[in-house]
Amino acid sequence: MIISLLSWAWILSGILLIVLVLLHSPKGDGMGGLAASGSSMFSSASSAEASLNQATWTCLAIFLSLAVILSAGWLK
Repeated sequence: MIISLLSWAWILSGILLIVLVLLHSPKGDGMGGLAASGSSMFSSASSAEASLNQATWTCLAIFLSLAVILSAGWLK
């Protein structure tokens, strides 16, 4: 029972993690941005971006923790 519940939570956190990563704005222009002299590569994150970063890191921690717990077989 608990293994199936944690498995569903792991799947949902994985899907949420994918969505959160896709919501992030691109940080640079890729390889073409390396030669650009007018653009700044380092800019401060806005409050919405900071919240999105925190949600992404939290979801990643949940996803990895559940992956370790489920793969280690500690619940059998």
